[in-house]
Amino acid sequence: MPAWTLRDDGLQIAVRVTPRGGRDSLSAGTEEHFAARLSAPPVDGAANAALIPLVAKQFGVPKRAVTIVAGETARLKRLHIAGEPQVLAHVAEALYGSTP
Repeated sequence: MPAWTLRDDGLQIAVRVTPRGGRDSLSAGTEEHFAARLSAPPVDGAANAALIPLVAKQFGVPKRAVTIVAGETARLKRLHIAGEPQVLAHVAEALYGSTP
């Protein structure tokens, strides 16, 4: 499965999270997922709480537009980003430098 998939109402992305990874960053990972490094620990949802605003900022959408749809307690997560699919796909491509 690719790192992102177009949906009618936005984009779905796969993210591999590394909690306690230093500075917060979202970058290209493998062909199957983005890589997110978070300073937050994986305790009491702190990493998830840090991931949502990071993804929202990177994709230029409000925090309410980003939801975790799978993997809430796992390192590999699927997130839905609501918005214009083509615009969001352009941001995803820019993070990777090309389509995965």
